[in-house]
Parts: sequence; C-alpha cells; structure tokens
Amino acid sequence: MKVVELKTYILESPGREYVFVKVETDEGIHGWGEGTLEMKQGTVVAAVRDLQGYVLGEDPTRIDYLWQRMYRHGFWRGGVAILSAISAIEQALWDITGKAYGQPVYKLLGGAVRDYISCYTHTGDPRRAQELQAEGWQAFKFGAAGRRGASAAVDERGLVRETARAYEAMRKAVGDEADLMCDCHGRFRPAVAIRLGRALEPYGLLFFEEPVPPDNTLALRNVRAAGLSMDLATGERAFTKWGYRELIENQLVDVIQPDLCHAGGIKETLKIAAMAETYSIVVAPHNPNGPVGTAASVHVAACMPNFLTLEYALSPTRDECQAGEVLKAVGGKIALPTRPGLGIELDEDYLAHHPWQGVKLWPGLHFADGGVADV
Repeated sequence: MKVVELKTYILESPGREYVFVKVETDEGIHGWGEGTLEMKQGTVVAAVRDLQGYVLGEDPTRIDYLWQRMYRHGFWRGGVAILSAISAIEQALWDITGKAYGQPVYKLLGGAVRDYISCYTHTGDPRRAQELQAEGWQAFKFGAAGRRGASAAVDERGLVRETARAYEAMRKAVGDEADLMCDCHGRFRPAVAIRLGRALEPYGLLFFEEPVPPDNTLALRNVRAAGLSMDLATGERAFTKWGYRELIENQLVDVIQPDLCHAGGIKETLKIAAMAETYSIVVAPHNPNGPVGTAASVHVAACMPNFLTLEYALSPTRDECQAGEVLKAVGGKIALPTRPGLGIELDEDYLAHHPWQGVKLWPGLHFADGGVADV
C-alpha cells in the first residue's frame, strides 16, 4: 500500500475554522487528520503541501519513519505551523493503519486503560452551566474576566476582582461537586498571576491554566513558589518532547496540556505523557478543535495512564460535518470508538459547501496607554 495523494480542507465554522487533511492510498483506504490552528489556517495548508513529498509513494503504516522524515529531513525543525501539518498527516496515517488492520487506533497503541473518556467544556455563564449540568456535564472552564475590543483596556487589579466575582457566581450555581478551571491564556506577569490565583482559592479550582506567557517557561517558578491551593497547568503552546523537557524536568506544573494537533501528533503526545508520568504529572489534552482532533485525542486518552480530562468544544458544526455515526460527547463522556482507525469520517460534500472565508482576527487587548497586551 502506498500514499498517492494528500488533500486539505478548511471548514468555515462559527468561532473557529477547522483544518483537515485527507491522505489517500492506492488501495482505496484513506485517513483523516486535523491541524486546526486559529488565524494560521492557510499557513498550515501550505505546510502540508511542502511536506507531502516526504510521504507520497511511501507505505502509510511506517508512521514513525515518516514522522522522522518530515521532522528531521526538512532541516528547519519545529514551529507551530509546520508541526500542526506534521500532526495532521500523522493522525491520518494512524487512521489508515487502523483501517488496514481492522482495529481502533488505541488498540494498536497498547489498548485502553479506561472505559470512557471524561470531558469538560466551556462556559462562564452560570445559567448555561446549570443547563449543561442537567445534561450530565460536571466540569467547566472559562477565562479571566475583562472586556475586549478597540475601546477595552486591561486593568490588572480590576481584572482580579472581576474574575473572582465571576468564579464565586459560578461556584454558587454549579455546587461544590462540579469541577471549575480558569484559563489565563498566558496573559499575566507572575506577580499578577499569583494575585489572581490567590483570589480564586476559595472556589476550589481543579486547575489554574497558563498563568504566564509561554515564552519563558521558568517564569512559572515564581507562581509555583507561591504555593497556590490549586493545580497549575500549562502546555498548549509547547510542542514535541523536546519542547516539554524543561517544563517536566523542573516540575513546574501539576497538569500538562499538549494539543496533538500541534505537538506532533498521536505518538508524540504519548511520548510527552510518558515523560510526565515519571514525575507524577497528569495530562489534560488541549482540544478546542474539530471532530478529527477530538477523535485522535480520544484514542490517546484511552491508553494514557496519567490522563485527567479532555477539553471538548461544543459546536453544531463539529457534528454536522461528520459522515455516518457521529463521534461526540454525551453528558461529559465519550465512549471508546469501536470502528477501525480513528472511528470517524467526514462529509466531503459538507466541507465543499462550507468553504473558508478567510482569517478572522480576534479582538485585541491593550493597556490603558494603548500598549499591546497578550490576548
């Protein structure tokens, strides 16, 4: 069996456009992968075109060999766009391999160590959270407070107060048994992150995510030294085992969050998790992605001993673009797939009729004097 073609699709979707890669073979078996990268969709597609020469004409079941070629033979290593393209292709190769052997991917990776995949979703609205609780959801994440837009200005002290009030309201609404998480999106200096973390301590967070920017991993030392009463988490903007080494070896967080659409794919994410396991660090994969990224994350989570919970973005588009049986979370849980490969198919007619409309920039954040702040 040989790879004969790589196709790319960018699906227009409210809030986030999805990047999909379809790898086709000369035996009629195909595989799907996802490399969704917000505001860089076209760059990922271009990277797939640049990388296809490493896989065309090759045996798609030689996944590690092809990964090494894509990563090492291009000379310029890493970078989130290139790694997102590699990750998407690698997922598709696993999908093909599972189909070729008639097994779900997680069985080829050693088999499941759990019966289902637990998930959390996003909302900062107490009423919406209660609606989701009625459907079975018991874990919710939202970001630090603050307005966005041209007229919005970042007020660090006010943001701490506003965020604490938002989490107080949410905790009252969902009760003590629900899990709450705060995503800081890497926006804060360590001192501000510590103040925010302390303000949130009364509300029993499961974890405090990306409190400082990812550019300087060791900045987490100051936050760690503060002794906050919740787990620290980070990692959505770290890539490959090499990018995680410093974070894990220095034991700077309790939870890591690799995104297998960016970190190098299925096998690389499992390698990162194995490194973390030696330090008793758990894994909550970053996954604000589409259906293929979610399916791949499910297979990884199924056979990962130190898995904690999976991010899951509620979106009608993620279900509508699937063909046949829909892979989705029900009541905060995803059942283990039984179909060969990743267990998911996309509707190419649907993708063709919902073409990408171009990059949509997020509203920027600025300080009161007009200086640019992190989003």
